Amino acid sequence: MKVSITVNGKEHHSDVEPRTLLVHYIREVLGLTGTNVGCDSSSCGACTIHMNGEAVKSCTILAVQADGAKLTTIEGLAKDGVMHPMQTAFMENHGLQCGYCTPGMVMAAIGLLNENPKPTEEQVRVGLEGNLCRCTGYHNIVKSVLAAAGSK
Repeated sequence: MKVSITVNGKEHHSDVEPRTLLVHYIREVLGLTGTNVGCDSSSCGACTIHMNGEAVKSCTILAVQADGAKLTTIEGLAKDGVMHPMQTAFMENHGLQCGYCTPGMVMAAIGLLNENPKPTEEQVRVGLEGNLCRCTGYHNIVKSVLAAAGSK
């Protein structure tokens, strides 16, 4: 099937098998490997991207379902070599360790702040429940999100 998907501001036209997951399209067809596959069951959130401005798990969507959509991946956040404020907050507050969950966590956190610009610590923890980190214990992730929100 033919799809037309705008990813990080660039339009892509591709032929895809109807069963191709969006995460595999992003990684294998477009070569954007910042979006990770962690569980293949939508439990971990490593594949979180923005689709039409909303944070979604790209392992739960077929590429054909994204036809006509506008996607943003972790690679599309920086502008003119300047990191997105959430990326900077994660760096400055040590919100990562191995880094595998980080792209999905950053994308989910931006989605959270788009819905609730000034969350409490508890709201951040609840808002990121669908994203798993096996390294950090979440303290610095939450600290990073609050810093990005200006809620230190």
